[in-house]
Amino acid sequence: MRITFLAGTLGQGGAERQLYYMAKTLHGAGSEVRILSLARGEFWEPRLERLGIPVTWVGKPATKAGRLARIVRELRRHPADVIQSQHFYTNLYSAAAARMTGTKAIGAIRGAVAHELRGTGRVFGYFCLRAPEIVASNSVAAIHSAVALGVPAGRMRLLRNAVDTEHFRPREDRPAATVRLLSAGRLIEAKRFDRFLAAVARLRGAGVPLGATLVGSGPLKGALLRQAADLGLTSDHFEIRDAVDDLAELYREADVFVLSSESEGMPNVVLEAMASGLAVVAARVGDVEEVVRSGQNGLLFEADDVAGLEEAIGTLASDPALRRRLGEQARRDIVEAASLGRMRRDLEDLYGRAVA
Repeated sequence: MRITFLAGTLGQGGAERQLYYMAKTLHGAGSEVRILSLARGEFWEPRLERLGIPVTWVGKPATKAGRLARIVRELRRHPADVIQSQHFYTNLYSAAAARMTGTKAIGAIRGAVAHELRGTGRVFGYFCLRAPEIVASNSVAAIHSAVALGVPAGRMRLLRNAVDTEHFRPREDRPAATVRLLSAGRLIEAKRFDRFLAAVARLRGAGVPLGATLVGSGPLKGALLRQAADLGLTSDHFEIRDAVDDLAELYREADVFVLSSESEGMPNVVLEAMASGLAVVAARVGDVEEVVRSGQNGLLFEADDVAGLEEAIGTLASDPALRRRLGEQARRDIVEAASLGRMRRDLEDLYGRAVA
């Protein structure tokens, strides 16, 4: 098939990583894949081009109408069977361009619907949600939210995130003198890293030998560093590392991964941590419960329950055998349910339905 993706950005976010996985999988299966991007010179662009996948910048016109005209020109120059939006805010461009060129359009929901609508504005978001013939979401919870807002259920499709289980692998041994916690994500309010720090400080105050690493960049870095200092977390106990291209080595250095967010779709970091054989402590948000089964391959807590977060971390910190058992099961579950091979089958089904 001929698949054209429309991306708002090719930066280092989770949606962009999934775009890379999809493009690589489809290209390897013999599909003709192209990328249209509203941004240029970003992280994934050279990596896609090294695979032999052309990336075209369509973001130069300053107006939405001008960008749409550029997208339409590219689709007429290189016809596609499907144009697939990779970001919610590019859905309307994809849907309009598809109607003007006789192409099938697939929209995207990459996170909580309420968050997507806040990010686009009420009017533009309304059309981004309803304009595409089919909307692919990585989250069952987001699908339910979209249907509750009036999107016909028949238009919605589940396209789960996948992870490269060959790249994200466990290390051979996990020394346990000091239990190393890892959390990662953009340093913004929705991730609630303040709760993560509070839990770490309380457990250390109770004598639990913990160290914590937070990986990410964003507007709250200064506030989080000040909070850590106020809580008595020194550089021996806690560090913030800037966002990195690849978390694989950091997962292998850790013992437990913590997701403290109050809002998510299906976070890539949870899949990667589980593929890396880590025991995961995660908030019950988005579709996390679809992959993390509390007591079987990780531990869950209610998103606003700081005491529950603290208890779950403390439980794993004090029980190496439990950490090992949960991490091993997590790895098995992700290999079975979230590999790139499974993504290929899901994409084949999605495009078959779209074209039909």
